[in-house]
Amino acid sequence: MIILLIYIALFVGAFVAVSAIGHARAKAHDFTSLKTVTFGDESAVRPNRAASVISILVLFLLWGAFTGSKWLPEFLHAPGPFIGATEFNYTLRTADGSTDDATVTVNVYAAGADETAPEVDPGDGIAKNDSAAIRAWRSGLIRVDRNDELGREDGAEIVAINGEPIAPGGEVFVSNARLGMSTKGTLNFVPDKGWQMEPIWLPAPETVLKRTFEIASDGYQNFTLAEHLFWSLFRVIVGFLCGAIVGIPLGYAMGLSNWFRGWFDPIVEFMRPVPPLALIPLVIIWAGIGEVGKIILLFLAALWIMAIAARAGVSGVRISKVHAAYSLGASKWQILRHVIIPNSLPEIFTGARVAMGVCWGTVVAAELVAAEKGAGMMIMVASRFQLTDIVIMGIILIGVIGYGIDILMRIAEGYLVPWKGKG
Repeated sequence: MIILLIYIALFVGAFVAVSAIGHARAKAHDFTSLKTVTFGDESAVRPNRAASVISILVLFLLWGAFTGSKWLPEFLHAPGPFIGATEFNYTLRTADGSTDDATVTVNVYAAGADETAPEVDPGDGIAKNDSAAIRAWRSGLIRVDRNDELGREDGAEIVAINGEPIAPGGEVFVSNARLGMSTKGTLNFVPDKGWQMEPIWLPAPETVLKRTFEIASDGYQNFTLAEHLFWSLFRVIVGFLCGAIVGIPLGYAMGLSNWFRGWFDPIVEFMRPVPPLALIPLVIIWAGIGEVGKIILLFLAALWIMAIAARAGVSGVRISKVHAAYSLGASKWQILRHVIIPNSLPEIFTGARVAMGVCWGTVVAAELVAAEKGAGMMIMVASRFQLTDIVIMGIILIGVIGYGIDILMRIAEGYLVPWKGKG
């Protein structure tokens, strides 16, 4: 919630700043009067590159701030977990009603640091001073009565922490920690965790980058990083192309023929909401666990999207254009070639971009089927050993490659369909 609020605040601040700069430049050059924006004209809306750059920087800023990244100055770091020595006093009450106080010193250490409990003088009295060592971001039970003269078996019990009464099931906040008492009277010490994420949940950016270089040079699971990415990309492209080769003609047939529409519409609408992951057991039974099974799964992920996109493209062609072509003496094939196909291409390219994204999302599941190489396989194996840096590395690489493919498809769309959004 805190991260979301900070992100919203940064978004609003960046928008106000960029807008102010844009208005200042517009007043200086007065170029805005030459531009007319028409709502509904897609060609009039273009991504603001400044917003794109700031968006990426903000995401990395938040990532580094909430992981304590060394790439950021310390004043930009979110509050981290408490590390160091702290102490609290407890009051022990014996069966006869007498009480005694003692002090517990706790060493909260970072991962890989000295984890020994500090030495303390036990002191005099029934309750003895004690110490403990607990790792940051963790909690630990402290048996403070283990070295007291009278323990729980003798009827003694802890009744207060730093002077505040406590009972089984209750809790007390002390310096840099929270103390809870179990139903059996044992104290559970929980040091302050701050706002930063523990490395096992979210490592710092430099950790992920270091791991990327290590796997790029040394490989992972007997294959180099390039081989893992190549096989994932190969499976996605082959599966997508097979889905497009079958799905686009099917969509055209459904958009042009009542018979085809009636025959295939129930099948397409039935399969469209079925997630590709649900088909994995059936694909294994039918095609085995080899490469064919993985490509079939990706083929099914792209097929229905491409069919619906092509059908929507055909259905969206303006009838006035068809009538104009007929009035000029065009045949059915000429109308298909020069009217329907060109006007349906924008919808097909949109569907292709969506289908490619779905294929990239499905390839991770497809590579769970006994894959020996691939980005998805690398991610899943790393997750079993809680190697979060490898998991995040794989996710980022899949996203970057997918985004790169989407950019290439946008460029191709710009060259092949220059009339998109222009009526």
